[in-house]
Parts: sequence; structure tokens; C-alpha cells
Amino acid sequence: MTAAVRRRGRPVDPELRARREAQILDAAATAFALHGFTKLDVEVLAAEIGVGKGTVYRYFPTKEELFLAALDRLMRVLTERVREEAGRAEGPLERVVAGVRAYLAHFDEHAEHVELLVLERAVFRDRRKPTYFRHREQNLKPWEELFRELIAAGVIRDVPVERIVEVLSHALYGTIFTNHFTGRRRTFEAQAADLLDVVFWGIREGDRPVSGRRKS
Repeated sequence: MTAAVRRRGRPVDPELRARREAQILDAAATAFALHGFTKLDVEVLAAEIGVGKGTVYRYFPTKEELFLAALDRLMRVLTERVREEAGRAEGPLERVVAGVRAYLAHFDEHAEHVELLVLERAVFRDRRKPTYFRHREQNLKPWEELFRELIAAGVIRDVPVERIVEVLSHALYGTIFTNHFTGRRRTFEAQAADLLDVVFWGIREGDRPVSGRRKS
């Protein structure tokens, strides 16, 4: 008597799985931003994508995992876009400009992504570190090196690069939330130009340090 041979299913196609996962997460990001976390019905989301609810849960077993994965994808897409556009620029200063423009352009095109950042703080306040800042810390080094290069070349003054990156990143972070909550209609190009003008040139005449602050 021969043993029954178990019929194996088709092997998983990694590319197909990655595309389906991205499709689910992109749709989830929009749906969470529109409906909020508690009110989003996963069955409705699945219907909008054109899959069964079971398919969504097969990729993401809980709504919490789905939300956090959508937020994580948001940050990975943003990081990659900034990296790519900055990498195409010709020189180090131009890479800073391109990076700032890419960051603001992303949130200009995907305003719903700011809402996801707000939702994370509202729904998952017990998380040790919000997703945005976890990704930010993981991607600081290339920018710190870029500013060290500019300092070494004499393009910018010798300021601790950690301070430069912190001020610039906080300014960008504040800009996207100001836009979100006030409905500002200025173009991201104009905002990038203003921000870079102040960061690069300051607002004071002369080269004396600001009173009360040591010159670095």
C-alpha cells in the first residue's frame, strides 16, 4: 500500500505578494486617513481593493498590524523618494535642496499621510517611539555626512552637523503639520524656497553670532 502523496500548491510568487501587499497598504493608508482607526471596516477596505476580507487578514492578521504596516510603508516610500531625488542632484548643496523639495512634494501629493501620523499619536500613545521618528533616526547619517562635506568645503560655517540636521528636519516636520491643520495653499516649491533661504542665509545682516549663543 503506497502512502498518499500530498499535493502541494503553487509556490508563492514573491513579486506578486509584494505587489498585493503594497496595494493593500496604499489603500489602507487612504482609508485610515478618511475614516480613522476605530471606524474603518476591514471588510469595506477589502471590497474597495477587490479582494476578500480573508486576503487582507492573511497579510495582516489584525487591524493594528495593518495600520502600523501602512505607516511604515509610508515612511519607507518617503525615505526612498528623498534619497533618489537628492542622489540625482549634481553637488552636495544641490542634494540638500533636492531632498527638501522631495520631502515637501511627497506630503503635498499625499496629504492623507499626515493624518496617519496624527492617528498614530492618538491611537497608539503607548508606543515607545513613533514610526516617523524611528525612521528619521535610521536615516540621519547620510545627511550628517553631507553637511560635514559642505563644512569641509567651506560652503557653510562650522556648526555641529547634529544641530543643522535637527533644525532643518524639525522645520520640515512643522511645515507639513502647519499645512495640514491650516489648509495652507502655498505651493511646496514656494515653501521649500523660503525655508532654504532662511536656513542657508539667515535673517540678520553681518556675520556676528546671535546674541547669547556661543559661536560654534
